[in-house]
Amino acid sequence: MVCLHSANIARAPYFDLGNIAAQLGYEGVDITVMIGGHVDPRVTNVDLVRAFESVRGAGLEVPMITTAINTPADPTVYPVLYLTGHSQIPLFRLGLWQYGPQQIDLRLAMVRQDLSRILPIAQQCGITAMFPNRAGGYVGASTWDAENVIASFDPRMVGHCFDPAEAMIEGGLGGWHTAFRLALPRLKSISLQDFYWEKSGPAWGVRKCPLGEGMVDFGKLFDMAATAKFTGPISIRMDYQAPDAFGAMTRDAEFVKAQIQRAWPGR
Repeated sequence: MVCLHSANIARAPYFDLGNIAAQLGYEGVDITVMIGGHVDPRVTNVDLVRAFESVRGAGLEVPMITTAINTPADPTVYPVLYLTGHSQIPLFRLGLWQYGPQQIDLRLAMVRQDLSRILPIAQQCGITAMFPNRAGGYVGASTWDAENVIASFDPRMVGHCFDPAEAMIEGGLGGWHTAFRLALPRLKSISLQDFYWEKSGPAWGVRKCPLGEGMVDFGKLFDMAATAKFTGPISIRMDYQAPDAFGAMTRDAEFVKAQIQRAWPGR
């Protein structure tokens, strides 16, 4: 299912998400449930269910939500997961853990301990967690560390939300490919964006761009996903500026659909 990441249209109210996504050619919406997102987790009792209903009312689905959940001490964890799971939405993306100054092994153990308390809540609510890979100083940036954290948990409780652009930023030309292979057995969803390296003065930096115009090898990515019989949602992010933002989002969706038709003939 090709989904619009709701942060792409951050200024639109949640009750317009479904209609806008449908007009742009998407099949579903990945709703941000976090402070500053489309649904504030502190007021989920009203807004979250209404957001789900508004998307479904437009004929689309909500196969996943994106959250900032990274600690069991957060009082919003249970209401968010309960309402989402009982709304028959199967997946939620976890928040981020920074490495910080601790030793690597110690930090991974701390994150594993957090998950050991978050995942039983998710299981009780009938929803599966997904560990994201974010380049930089975050746990999961290289997938190997995320796999180290989640390997001891039931795959029905937690898996990967894999972003090939973030993996390539972190791991270069070959690293993303190996990281994706590692993630595939537990792959629950794919998050898509594209980028290229750009030099500004003496420093190199990441420039996000429309899908297919950057460094991500989408052909190889989709071939690998198809071979592995991946059937989860694909969430498209738009972290770049475009003169016609809606047109750019439509082109990104069409690009992904073309890749799907090529890799999964007869879909």
